[in-house]
Amino acid sequence: MQTTKRLIIDTDTAGDDVTSLLFGLLWPGVKVEAITTVMGNIPLAQCTVNALTTVEKAGRSGQVPVYAGCDRPLLRPLVQAAYVHGPDGMGDSGFPPPSVRAEAEHAANAIVRLVNDYPGELEIVAHGPLTNLAVAYMLDPSIAGKIKRLWVMGGSCHFRGNITPTAEFNFYVDPEAARIVFEGGFPITMVGWDVCCRYALVGGKDLEALRAIDTPIARFYHQVNRKALEFNRANGLEGVTHPDSVTIAMCIRPELMLRSGRYRVEIECQSEANRGFSAVDTRPAPENTPAWTGAAPNAEVCLEADYRLFYRMLTAMLRGDYREFANI
Repeated sequence: MQTTKRLIIDTDTAGDDVTSLLFGLLWPGVKVEAITTVMGNIPLAQCTVNALTTVEKAGRSGQVPVYAGCDRPLLRPLVQAAYVHGPDGMGDSGFPPPSVRAEAEHAANAIVRLVNDYPGELEIVAHGPLTNLAVAYMLDPSIAGKIKRLWVMGGSCHFRGNITPTAEFNFYVDPEAARIVFEGGFPITMVGWDVCCRYALVGGKDLEALRAIDTPIARFYHQVNRKALEFNRANGLEGVTHPDSVTIAMCIRPELMLRSGRYRVEIECQSEANRGFSAVDTRPAPENTPAWTGAAPNAEVCLEADYRLFYRMLTAMLRGDYREFANI
């Protein structure tokens, strides 16, 4: 099948990040040019090991380069989420070390190099803190205009946070990096925590149907997500959340996004109480208020997604049977 998508995936590899990587590595017509890792859910070294392990489990060991990136936020102490995903970020599974090591080049440098080598051809799917992207932009601001599309899993649109009442985890960990990226002129599509909770929470009979799929990839999926499932159930979410994988699925099949809007998104960096809050200006006439700055929209924000299509894609990927999607 002809390649239809060429991707860089930037990830703090734990839990659903793994599912997103599997989509990229296994979906027909998708070529992952590189995986870049960033601290977030767990420390950078473990994120990198997890990415290499996922590449290996997907049968792509040695074919997709992995580059380790930033091990701390730009300005703040590192906040992590091992309490969600287990100390190893993979459901506390104790997988053996991967057989391949990461590349020597820093992730931010790799992003700059690849984007300049293939201007207008690469899409980036970023589902960790945006530190690598911010550093890459500071090294070469021209990359913002050379990326075909930047898919950002982060923030939320008029919805609760998942680490504080107002902030989604990725933006909370490094709000300054998120602000740099959102103000840098990148062609951003933002897929927030609100989309995950409303349209990418797999539980009940749907989750049981996934448990009946007996493939190595399906067993790997359930293993790495088991701790997050326990955490979700203890906190009122009955199922496995898929913020990262619904984002890459949307990149692969854009019709998965049923409704979106072009809005101004600003990331709060000054208020500790609202650190990392994504202020999405959906007002129909903001220029009629004295506080309006005149700033233009800087992102396409996903508002609604097709859960059934996402679930069918997830099922196809875990089964390794893509016949339903053979028209791509």
